Amino acid sequence: MSQRRTADVIIVGASLSAAATAKRLTDAGYETIALERFPLPRNKPCSGIISPRGHRFLIENFGPLPKEVLHEPTACRGVTFYFPGGVELPMDFDHGTTPHLNRTYSDYWAIKRSGAIVHDNLRFHSAVDHGTHVDVIARNHNDGEKHYRCRYLIGADGPNSQVVRELYPGYRDAIHWFTVKQHLHEIIDCPLDPEYFHFWFHPDLGYYTWSHQRSGKQIIGVGYEAGTDLSVRHGKTLDYLAQRHGVKLGPCDLRETSVNNFGLSLINRYVFGKGNIVVTGQAAGFLNMIAEGMSAALHSGAIAGEATIEAFRRNKPVQEIYRTMIASEVRRCSDQWNILKILFGRPHEADFMGTLAKRSMGDKLIVLKDTAKFLAPWGRFSWGRQMLWQAVRRMIVGDYDPKRWK
Repeated sequence: MSQRRTADVIIVGASLSAAATAKRLTDAGYETIALERFPLPRNKPCSGIISPRGHRFLIENFGPLPKEVLHEPTACRGVTFYFPGGVELPMDFDHGTTPHLNRTYSDYWAIKRSGAIVHDNLRFHSAVDHGTHVDVIARNHNDGEKHYRCRYLIGADGPNSQVVRELYPGYRDAIHWFTVKQHLHEIIDCPLDPEYFHFWFHPDLGYYTWSHQRSGKQIIGVGYEAGTDLSVRHGKTLDYLAQRHGVKLGPCDLRETSVNNFGLSLINRYVFGKGNIVVTGQAAGFLNMIAEGMSAALHSGAIAGEATIEAFRRNKPVQEIYRTMIASEVRRCSDQWNILKILFGRPHEADFMGTLAKRSMGDKLIVLKDTAKFLAPWGRFSWGRQMLWQAVRRMIVGDYDPKRWK
């Protein structure tokens, strides 16, 4: 067996949630090691459009963003919603533009500035929680197994989390999974405003269909159930954008794919771990509206770090502390999917209801009808009643039911 490496905390993953967790821990003086399965910097499929809240977090905790962590165009002004009935709703983000991150380099920049010791090209394999400490095994192709011992283990390794699989072996088969693929095309003629992120509420195109410009190319993105042949939906989307919006694109020269656990934040089924093993970021289920996960990853990661510090200092169970502290981020994230909050509150960082209120009654009826048609295919996942019940509880009690969390 290789010599065991000890640290106060081991984090699995080296993405934005891991960087936020590590920054809190190292600033408090705790030795932290981040295990990353790929050599860094590594490719990270993502639109890169972070919310204004996430942007503020990056600046406040890691400093001004260097140019090399940004795509061109370097900023996004807002989002435009498109409905099949012809209504278009452009909405600026609150507090101005937000950066267009190149996740390959922005994540690497953040984890380097976090103060964590990074062991890359090393895949998490297993963990055993002994109560007083956690033993961790990781593997790589060259040196075989690496052994670690820590007081707390934090899983910040994305939606397809190996830490969550270790804790809950049957979990992956118990939830719905979705594949998201973005194709980068040569631009011949694209009337879509390059300052905006564009999203289509069109059930025939996909559950999640978007486009925006990136480094001289146009992204055409489609999301649907895992196992679906997305090439058909991608082709349909290209035809639709050409006919409806006059978009003319050349060949695709890059494809990026990721698998996502969309439903957890909609129905309040977050996964926060057990014992001395904490789960955060998208591994825990945090995903904002329009599938922006970066700001929730940063803030939930910071909360995971803060809870772990409190557990060290007070010698209390980390899960008890974490679940109390993380409730604020649950409210912020799940509120974005909460129909009552959308109708009677202001849960987003772009004013959808305010923008819609300025439109004619005819436009409002088109949006209502087209939204209902867009949501209808989601009925197969049996989320509607769960979402409505959680929305009602939130309005009456003021929070989401923590008994639904793992």
